[in-house]
Amino acid sequence: MVKRSDMGNHRGTWSMRWFLSVGWILIWTWGCGTSAYSADEANQSRTCQTRGAQGDVLLISVTFDGAPQHVKGTFLDRSVWFFPIASGRYAGLLGIDLQDDPGTYHLLVHADYSDGPRRKSVCVTILKKDYPVQRLTLPKSMVELDQATLRRVRDEAQRVRQIFKHESPVRLWRGPFLEPVHGVISGRFGSRRIINGFPRSPHSGEDIAAPQGTPVVAMNSGVVRLTMNHFFTGNGVIIDHGLGLFSMYFHLSDIFVREGQRIAKGEPIGTVGATGRATGPHLHWGIRLNGARVDPYSLLAIAFEKT
Repeated sequence: MVKRSDMGNHRGTWSMRWFLSVGWILIWTWGCGTSAYSADEANQSRTCQTRGAQGDVLLISVTFDGAPQHVKGTFLDRSVWFFPIASGRYAGLLGIDLQDDPGTYHLLVHADYSDGPRRKSVCVTILKKDYPVQRLTLPKSMVELDQATLRRVRDEAQRVRQIFKHESPVRLWRGPFLEPVHGVISGRFGSRRIINGFPRSPHSGEDIAAPQGTPVVAMNSGVVRLTMNHFFTGNGVIIDHGLGLFSMYFHLSDIFVREGQRIAKGEPIGTVGATGRATGPHLHWGIRLNGARVDPYSLLAIAFEKT
């Protein structure tokens, strides 16, 4: 297990200083881990200045003249929402899914004007990231599910998918993001999990172990879209932060909020627990950004400027 205070020793971060001149594309790039990639991949991406590893979040800024009605991008068939940060400048959070194929792609940004759209293209290289292997032993009742439980799990998963489909076009978050609880990292994002000897889907969040009943706070402002008690995740809360950004808080002991409630950054939403499929009290903290599963700590690594 890794103490949160020691995360800097395990997660390298990088940033590119951004600058502005008319018609130039401004790009910030941060990762949340050092990424090993081959010489071939390095040569392929040499002409592409924007790079990020699987699971990273990139803060991208573009310039457009005049006053477009709205600015929106498309990356690997996923929407990327942009918001104004200054006259002629727009920023957006681009999520790289933990299983996106490495390679060089283009983020196509569209600005809608009264006389028609204008477009820009941002080259983005995705680098492969090697995630650790985590071996777990769980009771058979948590792994080998009967038909009734399988139906329940499928219904619960469908309900969550529906939540992610309804992206708010309004940005609800402001400024830097917060860690929802302080503790020990007991399950790393992206870990290739082997449960009872069989490989499972990679871990799509961060598990933070903390004492039962420890308060859990919202990482930023938003609206509660779902409160639940599901088979795998136990008591959970999903918050919509706008522009395709959702945060998830699972295995809670108590839930303090209700669906539709506006939440302020740092406001308590529940307490650490061990509900659902959990072997001990911890918070599973997950992020969906533009439909991509990204490392929550990559958001904390971004130094937002006037956003």
